[in-house]
Amino acid sequence: MNDAAPITPRVDFARELAGLFDLSGKTAFVPGGTGGLGEAIAWGLALSGASVVIAARDRGKAERLAGAIEKGAKTQVGGVPLEVTSLASIEEATAQAHDRLGRIDILVNSVGIQIEQPLLEVTEEAYDKVYATNLKSAMFLAQAVAKRQVAAAQGGRQIHLLSVRSQLALRGKGYSAYCSTKGGLVMLVRQHAMELAPHGITVNGVAPTFVNTEMIQHVYARPEFREAILARIPLGRIADPKDVVGAVLFLASPAAGFVTGQVLYVDGGITASQ
Repeated sequence: MNDAAPITPRVDFARELAGLFDLSGKTAFVPGGTGGLGEAIAWGLALSGASVVIAARDRGKAERLAGAIEKGAKTQVGGVPLEVTSLASIEEATAQAHDRLGRIDILVNSVGIQIEQPLLEVTEEAYDKVYATNLKSAMFLAQAVAKRQVAAAQGGRQIHLLSVRSQLALRGKGYSAYCSTKGGLVMLVRQHAMELAPHGITVNGVAPTFVNTEMIQHVYARPEFREAILARIPLGRIADPKDVVGAVLFLASPAAGFVTGQVLYVDGGITASQ
C-alpha cells in the first residue's frame, strides 16, 4: 500500500467555496455608471454587497441614481462628476471616489461612445472624440485607479467594457472609429494585466454584442435590422443587461482570482461562429 501523500491536496470545500461570488466589504468605482449598461452594473455590484461610486458627466444624474441604488441595495453608493476626455477630471473623480470609499478594490470602466461615419466620410474631429472617450480615457482611468491599488498593496480588479466589435468588423456600417478603439482596448487589457499581475491586480474585459438598452432602440426597432441581427446570433436573441452584469460580477468576484488578461465575449455565440 502506498502511504505517500496524494498528488491532489485535500480541499475544505465548505471554507474554500463559500463566498466565491460575494462582494461584501468591497468597494467599486464605475465611470460611465449612468449609461444603460453602467446603471445595471452599478446595481449589480451594490446588490452583491459592494460600496459603489458612480461617475458621469451629469453629476446630478449620478447622484440621483446613487441615491436610488443605495436605498434599494442597502449599501453605500455615491455619485461624482467626470469628463472622461479630461485627464484632470479623471484624476479628480478617481480621487473623490477613493476618498469616499477609503480604497478602490474594483474598477468597472463602462465608458464608451460611437459616432457612425462611412470610411470615406470619417472626420478627424469625430475620430478623435471616439478615441479620446473609448481608448484614451480607459488608459488613464486604469492608471489613476492602479496607482491607488498598488499603493494600498491589497490587490484589486480592473474590468473594461468592450464589444464584439473588438474582434469582428461590421458590414454595411461606418464603424472605423468604434472598432479600432475597442480593438485597441483588448491590447490595453492584456498589457495592463501583465504590468499589474505582480501586484495581485487582475485586468479583464467584457465584450457584449448588441444589448437591449435605450442606446440601440432607434435601430433595433427597424424590423429588417432586428431580423438581420437575430439571424447572426446562434442563441437567437440580443443580450439583456443582466447578461453583461453577470459577467462583470464574475470577474469582480473572488471566483475570478486566477483570471487576468482575458476578454469574456457575452455574445450568444456570434464570435464562435464567424
